[in-house]
Amino acid sequence: MRISRRPKKIEPKRIYIYNEGIQAPEVLVLDSDGKSLGTMPTAEAVRRARERELDLVEINPKATPPVAKMIDYGQFRYAMEKEQRLRKAHQHVVDVKGIRLSMRIGAHDLEIRKTQSLKFLNQGDKVKVEIILRGREHQQGALAIELVKKFFTELSTIEKVHWEQDIERQGNKVTGVIAKG
Repeated sequence: MRISRRPKKIEPKRIYIYNEGIQAPEVLVLDSDGKSLGTMPTAEAVRRARERELDLVEINPKATPPVAKMIDYGQFRYAMEKEQRLRKAHQHVVDVKGIRLSMRIGAHDLEIRKTQSLKFLNQGDKVKVEIILRGREHQQGALAIELVKKFFTELSTIEKVHWEQDIERQGNKVTGVIAKG
């Protein structure tokens, strides 16, 4: 069972203003090594950057005065995009994997569900344990809750886990979400 996720937040691309696009009348200038050259008018800073065959890129526009650095804009943009791609490649989206138990589950089937749960937890996902009550099982809600608690305690003896969402009963379902850690 897959639980729908919230829509991903799209981070706006950071646009760096450079050379004549810089609006501030004066900027704090850093050279390509990061050493401060002091505060100077923007036109003067752009002229000095052009003499060195570099661009003046506004690094921190919110500072007073804004901070600008003399660097090659093409190389700078490439390095920033590469860093962002690496960050995106290393992130892991946490899914909620579903494990369904029943009131009459056998010992062997329970062991299989435990190994599946451990596999999901070790991948960094959360596990939603679910029991669907059918027919006369509706009167046995307390037993279903005890079964989920037993499943959790057996998992916690093998791996360090905690309740992400407590056990709750909603109609004919008893659910609880477990996470590693």
